[in-house]
Amino acid sequence: QVQLVESGGGLVQPGGSLRLSCAASGRTFSSYTMGWFRQAPGKEREFVAVVRGSGGSTDYADSVKGRFTISRDNAKNTVYLQMNSLKPEDTAVYYCAAKVLGAVKWASWGQGTQVTVSS
Repeated sequence: QVQLVESGGGLVQPGGSLRLSCAASGRTFSSYTMGWFRQAPGKEREFVAVVRGSGGSTDYADSVKGRFTISRDNAKNTVYLQMNSLKPEDTAVYYCAAKVLGAVKWASWGQGTQVTVSS
């Protein structure tokens, strides 16, 4: 399994931006599908964005489309989540996840990083 470590969370005002990073271990990072999820207090974990290892196609939750961008740098074994125009409802713990191509279940999860959007 790949090991994942997130960073880049923090406190930001509404309308601001943050970039989250997720560093992965392992020599086959480029083959993994990478995703970002989030969990707000009292709510279930929800999908945010995904970038596939094969071709690099992306998908987003409707709630973040046009504001968030997921990308990956296979040379650095890192996936990013650029978050712009942040809203208070984006406040959550953000998790990075990985799965092999074709798998249904996300096999590896990071420890999470807190993002708080507040004035």
